Amino acid sequence: MNGLKYEIAGKNKSIGVITLNRPQALNAMNTETVNEMRELLDKIEKDEQIRCLILTGEGRAFCSGGDINEESQTTVITGYQFSRNCAQVLDTMEHFRAPIIGAINGYALGGGLEFALACDIRIASKKAFLGSPEISLAVIPGWGGTQRLPRLVGVSKAKQLMFTGDKISAEEAYRIGLVDELSEPEELMKDALIMAEKIAHWGPLAMKYLKIAVTDGMECDLQRGLQIEAALFAQLYGTEDQQEAMHAFLEKRTPKPFLGR
Repeated sequence: MNGLKYEIAGKNKSIGVITLNRPQALNAMNTETVNEMRELLDKIEKDEQIRCLILTGEGRAFCSGGDINEESQTTVITGYQFSRNCAQVLDTMEHFRAPIIGAINGYALGGGLEFALACDIRIASKKAFLGSPEISLAVIPGWGGTQRLPRLVGVSKAKQLMFTGDKISAEEAYRIGLVDELSEPEELMKDALIMAEKIAHWGPLAMKYLKIAVTDGMECDLQRGLQIEAALFAQLYGTEDQQEAMHAFLEKRTPKPFLGR
């Protein structure tokens, strides 16, 4: 992989760390890197040992968006193809079986912000800057930003950020709910790993169903969301993990490690 690094971390080797690794280009995403991300996610999906992912960037940027050198040659047809290609990768992230933590180490702009939006949880360095400056290039967000950003921060605030193209500080992003936690720059990966360890400790099947219930439930009306929740809730009562956890609770002992079945 030329544009990505992948490492396995954690006490039980249950955390995958994906690093966007084009620091000379502020981790801008070109077609090659997007395809690498798709292939890597497909590979990790099959590794049941991995129970949480962390996405971060090398150098002073998380991701500065699309590679303008490549995008400047884009046509109407190739623009649509690139948009759908990137959007499908982000959709894979959003519906990935395990939670994904975005560890935003620096600039998260344009497509970089869209990558962050596809993560389940966002932790930002206090020195990070986030924004949606596509309007300054006479285009609009094309990887899901016009849809995910309003769902996260509200329609009016999302329009303000996209209409003005302003970059905002990590503190402001935290204030409006765009990021969930702030970290000192030197503590960012440590904090992300601590959170990932907490997540990876729990039953992977229950975690998968929990993510499905919230993610899919937010895309439909309340009654349909409640039906999704009830169906997933009921299925977990047929698992070994549920039996062991509840027996351990009643017997006042620590449950055995969750097996995902």
